[in-house]
Amino acid sequence: MTKLPYEQLFERIRAEFLEMPGMRLTAAQVERLAGEDRSICQSVLDELVRAGFLCSSANGSYGRLSDASTRRAERTSEQWVHNTQVPAIRRAG
Repeated sequence: MTKLPYEQLFERIRAEFLEMPGMRLTAAQVERLAGEDRSICQSVLDELVRAGFLCSSANGSYGRLSDASTRRAERTSEQWVHNTQVPAIRRAG
């Protein structure tokens, strides 16, 4: 069975995040990477967030939810206070 273009894009974006642990991309960067329309890329990103695979940060970048969870679990409370470069993670909903 042939996959629809949307399904192919979904799998491609997911694969990019799997291949590059810790990668953070904005919607505009995903659009350039995929060479697709921004609205389609945004739909895929939204679906990956709903699926619990990606999360979005306050600065608008997307990353794997498991990467964010690992970073939080590895920090001690002192590191958390002093590490201001890690953006707050929020789940889009």
